[in-house]
Amino acid sequence: MPEHAEAVEIRAALLRLRRTTGLPIAFGGLLGDGRRMRIAEVNGALSTALSGLAIGAGNGLGGRAMALARPCAVTDYASARHISHEYDGPVAAEGLRSVLAVPVIVRRRVRGVLYGGLREPVPLGDRVLDAAVAAARDVEQALAVRDEAQRLAAAGTGHPPGDPARWEAVREAHGELRALAPRIGDPRLRAELLAVCERLAGSQAPSPGPGAAPRPAPGSPGPLAPLVPLAPREVDVLTAVAAGATNAGAAERLGLRPETVKGYLRSAMRKLGAHTRLEAVVAARRAGLLP
Repeated sequence: MPEHAEAVEIRAALLRLRRTTGLPIAFGGLLGDGRRMRIAEVNGALSTALSGLAIGAGNGLGGRAMALARPCAVTDYASARHISHEYDGPVAAEGLRSVLAVPVIVRRRVRGVLYGGLREPVPLGDRVLDAAVAAARDVEQALAVRDEAQRLAAAGTGHPPGDPARWEAVREAHGELRALAPRIGDPRLRAELLAVCERLAGSQAPSPGPGAAPRPAPGSPGPLAPLVPLAPREVDVLTAVAAGATNAGAAERLGLRPETVKGYLRSAMRKLGAHTRLEAVVAARRAGLLP
């Protein structure tokens, strides 16, 4: 997942965690080399002590959650006996006492950790733990969709052969343009921008099968009509989902409410005959609606 997309997903998960639990601080990040994680996002901090902190597997509370692949919590970090204390300095600088750490796991592999904390030694109950696990699941879902998209790109499925990194760049550009279009007040300019998006989407549409009508040649008048008539906002939401965004992440990118995103996604899945988010993305690409 590109760095900026990673930041959006982690940030949205941490914001959800704080809103649903009332915790004063939440932070986290994803693993870089499989053994170390860097805290990339901090929400509610009083200092910069935690920002950029590198966490090794097995070290501290987060490292323990990584090593055990399960949530871990302490009521008083400084005096906890079942964790190592390499990070006592930054934790104390932020004034944290009660802390939980929940691993982000995709296909049985730990990919990151989300933390939540209190600045007093109060036990964190099941409600807080459940909310933290739910936030981690959001990130896991985004990573799983992104991994599958990259796998399909590397295998050359659904687009012409070529450098997968190039097509990923095309998809990133398509997503950014779709998110920008609704903010443009000039109808003519907005229409031109959406026309560019359609051309980007069509650039990787699958070739027609035997006996099918050929696609128009590049530069010929009029784009190919999509096989499934999705509404513009449904395409916007699918574009965000294809980039690995959760509903919360898509809402943040598109300036919508998460409930509205869910509605558009359900409608798009129904029209595409898809049962999952991933099936919807694959079907939209086959229909030439997404690059």
